[in-house]
Formats: sequence, C-alpha cells, structure tokens
Amino acid sequence: MNTEGLFTPDTRDAARRRYAELHPVADGVVREVARAMGLDGDEFDRRVTEPVVETAQDALFASMLTVQVGSHDEFEDWCAKRDAEVVRTGSDNVDRVAWHAPPFADRIVATTFQDAREAAVGTLRRQAFGRVYRDILIESAEADSDGRPEDR
Repeated sequence: MNTEGLFTPDTRDAARRRYAELHPVADGVVREVARAMGLDGDEFDRRVTEPVVETAQDALFASMLTVQVGSHDEFEDWCAKRDAEVVRTGSDNVDRVAWHAPPFADRIVATTFQDAREAAVGTLRRQAFGRVYRDILIESAEADSDGRPEDR
C-alpha cells in the first residue's frame, strides 16, 4: 500500500481553509490560460467568470487530495479499523483499490482498477470532492453569505 497526494484535511474547517486558500491560485490560473488563448478584453470579461474560477478551484482542491492505493486485501484491512460507510465504484474483479477518507468524515470513497492507476486516482479524487467535500464547502459559503458563524 502507498500514499500519493498533498493533503487530507483533518477537520471540516481545515478543508474550508485549504479551499479558500486555493481561490487566488485558481483565479490566476484561469486568467493566464485565458490570456494564452488570446481572448480579447470583451471575450475575456465574458468568459472569465466567477463560476469558471470556482470550477478551477474545485479541480485544484480535488487534485491535491491524498489517496491510498493498494490491493483489495489491504483496503479491507484498512477499512476494518474504521467505522465509516464505504462508497465504492468499479469492479470487484480487479486487483487494486484507490481510496480517500478524511479523519472527520464518516465516509470512505474508493474506486477499483486494474492497470490505469493514474486515471483511477484522478477519478477517485473527483468523486471524493463530490461525495465528501462539496457539501462542506457549500455549507461554508452559505454561512458566509448569511453572516452566520461557521459552527460545523
């Protein structure tokens, strides 16, 4: 079993902080890509919108998540030590599993694969973002817009 990636947030607040830190990075990446595409001023203003930057922010966050990769047996042994729902995609008839489970969540997101490790890890990171982090980040955005303190 091995691990790849840059971070697994320990808490919901840590996930929110990391996500917020990535906004200026995503904004810079989107703007530089738009410039490299040669968008003129009007086209730039029309296409480089906040939803586009947020999509880049989502992708950056997901791409940095720590992922465990191992055999089915290693995955089952790892899961046996945790009390969490396992959300698994893929086939049981392949040899490998990639998974992500932040300590604060009651969910382990996993996908199986045979040979396409890089594709499986990328897919898993997007699934983890959607199944673990998206709701947490939406809660945070709603709390910020409502002026309520973050108490989750």
